[in-house]
Amino acid sequence: MDKIHIQGGIPLKGVIQIAGAKNATLPLMAACLLTEDPLILSNVPKLADIHSLIHLLKDLGAEATLTEESTSSNSLPQGQTLNLSAKNITNSKASYDLVRKMRASILVLGPLLARMGEATVSLPGGCAIGTRPVDIHIKGLQHLGAEIFLEHGYIHAKAPQGLKGKDFTFPMVTVTGTENLLMAACLAKGTTRLINVAREPEISDLVNCLISMGAHIEGIGTDTLIIEGQKSLKGTHHHVVSDRIELGTYAIAAAITRGELDLLGGKKSLIPSFLPKLEEIGVSIEEIPNGLRVSGKNASLRGIDITTDPFPGFPTDLQAQITALLCIAEGSSLITETIFENRFMHVPELMRMGAQISTQGKSVMIRGVQNLVGAEVMATDLRASFSLVLAGLVAQGETVLNRVYHLDRGYEYVEAKLRACGAQIERIHT
Repeated sequence: MDKIHIQGGIPLKGVIQIAGAKNATLPLMAACLLTEDPLILSNVPKLADIHSLIHLLKDLGAEATLTEESTSSNSLPQGQTLNLSAKNITNSKASYDLVRKMRASILVLGPLLARMGEATVSLPGGCAIGTRPVDIHIKGLQHLGAEIFLEHGYIHAKAPQGLKGKDFTFPMVTVTGTENLLMAACLAKGTTRLINVAREPEISDLVNCLISMGAHIEGIGTDTLIIEGQKSLKGTHHHVVSDRIELGTYAIAAAITRGELDLLGGKKSLIPSFLPKLEEIGVSIEEIPNGLRVSGKNASLRGIDITTDPFPGFPTDLQAQITALLCIAEGSSLITETIFENRFMHVPELMRMGAQISTQGKSVMIRGVQNLVGAEVMATDLRASFSLVLAGLVAQGETVLNRVYHLDRGYEYVEAKLRACGAQIERIHT
């Protein structure tokens, strides 16, 4: 099992190209099931989760081809192009062996059911963050006329006469739930109105792609989407939006190392609540052509309070990373997690590095220390893994990160991107 070794204490300086968003790419890939025509996606990140969903789509009968795009000045590919064709769906069952690897596999349920009239999908896997129930997906599809039952760990769904448009109000905001019902509604008969939908940029990216495929959707960027169902959709070519979580993560890397990074492809609109919080901590952020310049040079980092919320609030997927930064900020900080349960598993590992953190229910209290110290630590989930990388970049001495497969699920070329900016980081194959 691979390990990552980091020698801390080096300010980062350089340029990082922000990858396409994984959380946008996965639902876009599932959207290929809505049409017989080819769907071409560019700016696709090179991640384990992308390959996991490709394997699932191929098992359903789809064809998929990945090609790398041009390389940047540091010899890293600028994303990939993914050609998808679901003209001949030969299987409507997404098996446990494929779905268990990644929670986002549930996204095939809606489009597969809408196009084929039936779908059998295993209950999903992925990061162990809270319960993340799929009940809302099921209730929403039932509301559109699907017959669904659970048996032996599988969701069995049928709509032999097709889905029928109807109003549905989400009892709580859910990103994948919004995406699943949105895609299904595109092929439903009549008009569907989805109320209290997620408003993340990845949702807007999916809506833009679906419109390009011939879907009729109103309300982009709002909490209500109105979908006029179509008999069929066509293929299209779509450029995946930049990854706002990678953008925020590398912004923290610049801050925590007291360095300066130009983050190409980054836009303030992608993380509107995060960047003001970073500035409140004491970090400098400047808009540059095609990106953002983030500087922690000579910064006096200050503790602040943060509460995670659905977009446009502070992203839960940046909570672990900013926790690492606040560990070395002067004063006290309070972080409250409102989205997922069990999302402080990085805290004990940060404490092994000298962080002073106490956990109480949905909140953690952080008392800033002058220095963190390198240690052997273990990644517990995707975002927690990078919080430990960030801590390692600023810690005195060597940090060894175990279970780095979590990192590979959501960040491409981590070591190469950081090394190009001066970090001493190396992956050891064991």
